[in-house]
Amino acid sequence: MVKMSDTISQDMPVIGRFAPSPTGPMHFGTLIAALGSYLLARQAGGTWRVRIEDLDPPRVVPGAADEMLFLLEALGLTWDGPVVYQGQRFGRYREVLDLLRSKNLLFDCNCSRREVLASAPHTGEDGPVYPGTCRAGMKGQRAEAAVRLRIVNRTVSFVDGIFGTRMQNLETELGDFVLHRADGEFAYQLAVVVDDMDAGITQVVRGADLLASTPRQIYLYDCLEALVPHYYHLPLALSASGGKLSKRDGPALIVTRDNGVQLMWQVLCFLGQNPPDELRRSRPRDLLEWALAYFSCGAIPAENRCFSPKP
Repeated sequence: MVKMSDTISQDMPVIGRFAPSPTGPMHFGTLIAALGSYLLARQAGGTWRVRIEDLDPPRVVPGAADEMLFLLEALGLTWDGPVVYQGQRFGRYREVLDLLRSKNLLFDCNCSRREVLASAPHTGEDGPVYPGTCRAGMKGQRAEAAVRLRIVNRTVSFVDGIFGTRMQNLETELGDFVLHRADGEFAYQLAVVVDDMDAGITQVVRGADLLASTPRQIYLYDCLEALVPHYYHLPLALSASGGKLSKRDGPALIVTRDNGVQLMWQVLCFLGQNPPDELRRSRPRDLLEWALAYFSCGAIPAENRCFSPKP
């Protein structure tokens, strides 16, 4: 089991980050992660970095990253240091893969998803549990191979700052997971750990949709002999149908310079805070001053909830 003693000390300076994917305009759900991560880092007297997760080129919308950065600045969410782009770090990801392979922690797998599904002992939280088919040599039918991280009876336990204690046995609930896809792209699980490790990130604040990914990322930290950051997963804003809110749920949820303060005010309400009504149409600086003084992590609800914008 990966123990909490492997986690970064509470005495270390807080270095937080916001890491959006530039797949479209900034929307309410993205703003939750931006504002929540900013406030928790700044309240602790820490730094706040920005990383653009353009790991999957076909999904990147041209100009989306620049527009997000423009909006952050316009809303007073200023960051420290240069903006990091995952698309410029492929060489670094390859270095880490080579390191893990030198430790005999990786193996190639040419099983298709259909083959994994047919041979999986059962389905876990994140899909079919990989049964270790290619650990001793590739046995699938696909010409292309993915690279998987070997898991051996490993239970990961951690305490999330909002959702509390979480535990997962990676072998029985997930199986050996992919770090480099068969199509040649690097997997998110690898990139996010390497990026956070290299940037010295000590505090990861992000949406609860990534809560299930955290145990495998902690395991990867352990494989790299690196300290694990503290995690805070913010509740997801859901649509009336129960799905994760997105830009497709209406133009009122798209963040612009004109409605940015109004939506930041609504983010604070969604996160269990109680911002004064008069700040709904204030300057960004005034709302942020209030939020930095009164934002309470303990008030954030540990559940995903439906959200509809207030007029």
